[in-house]
Amino acid sequence: MMHDLVSDMASTITNAERVGKPFVIVKYSKLVMNILRVMQKYGYIGDIEYIEDGRGGKIKVELLGRINKCGAIRPRFSVKKDGYEKYERRYLPAAEFGILIVTTSQGVMSHKEAIEKGIGGKLLVYVY
Repeated sequence: MMHDLVSDMASTITNAERVGKPFVIVKYSKLVMNILRVMQKYGYIGDIEYIEDGRGGKIKVELLGRINKCGAIRPRFSVKKDGYEKYERRYLPAAEFGILIVTTSQGVMSHKEAIEKGIGGKLLVYVY
């Protein structure tokens, strides 16, 4: 039984990457779609396709084999504009390796974009 769509999406993608699947299908939500767009922008996944199934929809995600680990951050920690470094050390294996995906008042983006814009937010997912 699925409850947290973000956690389910992250674990499904990680598991499919480990066994070498070419694509994966996850449940649709606006938040999941925005997270996938950020991952696509940074080259972790390929094409994203929405599939209408009459029950809320699904998303078909093309996997490129570039993800080592993808996980949801629970609880969703609030981060100030100068506090990303602490969570980079905690969730990412090395400096400048991987991204944290953050929801901010200006939308879902990577922690690198949030640092550039000088805004804080809530942590959602880490990918490397």
